Amino acid sequence: MTTIDFQSKTKALIDDLKGVCANYGLGNDGNEFKIITQVFLYKFLNDKFAYEAKQIEPALAGDKNWQDTLKGYSAEDYEMLLMQVSEGTARLRPEHFLATLYHRQDEANFAVTFDDTLLDIAKTNTDIFSVKTDSGAKIILFDRVSEYISDTSKRDAFCKAIINKLINFSFEHIFKEKYDFYATIFEYLISDYNKDSGGKYAEYYTPHAVAKIMAACLVNEPVQNVTCCDPSAGSGTLLMSLAHAIGEDKCTIYSQDISQKSSSLLRLNLILNNLVHSIQNIIQGNTILHPYHRDEQGKLAKFDYIVSNPPFKLDFSDYSADLDTKENRERFFAGIPNVPKKARDKMAIYPLFIQHIMYSLSGKGKAAVVVPTGFITAQSGIEKKIRERLVKKKWLAGVVSMPSNIFATTGTNVSILFLDVNNKEEVVLVDASNLGTTVKEGKNQKTLLSPTEEQRIIDVFNAKKVEDDFSVVVSYDDIKAKNYSLSAGQYFEVKIEYVDIDQEEYEKRLKDFEEKLEGLFEQSSLLDKEILANLKKLNPENLSV
Repeated sequence: MTTIDFQSKTKALIDDLKGVCANYGLGNDGNEFKIITQVFLYKFLNDKFAYEAKQIEPALAGDKNWQDTLKGYSAEDYEMLLMQVSEGTARLRPEHFLATLYHRQDEANFAVTFDDTLLDIAKTNTDIFSVKTDSGAKIILFDRVSEYISDTSKRDAFCKAIINKLINFSFEHIFKEKYDFYATIFEYLISDYNKDSGGKYAEYYTPHAVAKIMAACLVNEPVQNVTCCDPSAGSGTLLMSLAHAIGEDKCTIYSQDISQKSSSLLRLNLILNNLVHSIQNIIQGNTILHPYHRDEQGKLAKFDYIVSNPPFKLDFSDYSADLDTKENRERFFAGIPNVPKKARDKMAIYPLFIQHIMYSLSGKGKAAVVVPTGFITAQSGIEKKIRERLVKKKWLAGVVSMPSNIFATTGTNVSILFLDVNNKEEVVLVDASNLGTTVKEGKNQKTLLSPTEEQRIIDVFNAKKVEDDFSVVVSYDDIKAKNYSLSAGQYFEVKIEYVDIDQEEYEKRLKDFEEKLEGLFEQSSLLDKEILANLKKLNPENLSV
């Protein structure tokens, strides 16, 4: 079976699970995504355990009844098997197997059995798969799925329907696949659950083109043992792309996001992409008000790579005053936006994220942040102070201005701001606003970049290459001279075309210009007289010709 075939079968399984939800009144329900993602994950972890067990005990690979064989293991032998499975694999016991539930589906109160099984898996593996809140509480892997069905009489049938959709599918032969495969599956899995979030805390899905460009421009040489963070992680698209560019085994992921939904999706993304070792670093909480990650001295942690697609506007008036503390004055050096009397939902919160990111960069740190394009040219306020600080410290790597509608969910034009603590020389500015093809996505227009266009942006940025009307390389002094503008267009050369003509042609053109100019002056004089005459008729006492 090809990768494309398996992707199609996986998408069909997701559709089948959504169909079950719809049949029991949960289609497009607020809890549907919890059910879909959790039962999908349960199946994935079952098959991952089966794959690992068969690698450790080759005799199981050809055994059609391998689950029964494992049930016959002594307690000591089974513990030895569990000790050998990889750290990213759930420790399952025979009673946790999908096949076990399948054979118990006709028992009374099967929904309770189903839920108890999932909860036992979650508790058994709490140290591996739990997400923490900023207060330290743990959010375990699974909920009681059947309890989302309000009619208790239908819960057993609902769980049986789920089990029967899962039993004939297997992930076992695709665990060696890499990021691109799982990115496609993950995007399809959550596609219905990220549409109407309003962009709060990057909960919407960042386009692959943006994620790819950010990662490729940040990681243009091999690195080892680095830390990566996203302070507004959403479902983790940017972090997954960054980890893939670095190497999943060469980095440790850290994140924080205020949304419980986003944290759950990020956990799923880490599991799919072989980054389970970083799940302990996923924090559900308010990064701006309660930043969680700290060093041994209790100071805010510093990271080697930071990526972020922060919310641009959000009402944070409830805790705005709480940010004005001695501890925060260095972090928010450019200031905290004032609370407006009206339209508080349009408060600009992204400048706080940029300042937080700058404060969180290590001595070799690099960052890529999605910002509204207005940020790169704002002539006053917090935005300009941030740019001035970046120029003063020589922390800029460059800016890429993206096409309009690169995000279908917002009409705001966006740019990618690249920071590099050690870039003390030239800065590259790219104007990619004219690239891409516009397509219709639901009710919205969306601009798609082709792979060739994506690569053009990446190559020009990394090589600091100058291309007419597309990219320019400038010094920090050049930026100061342009009042700290980071818009590529303001640095492009103004081209004047010169045409060689003889003396006779020159005199002819000059005479034509003079005649046209005289005619314009005559027309202007006549218009002035007409205007004054009309005004005199209206008010003859105060006007004279």
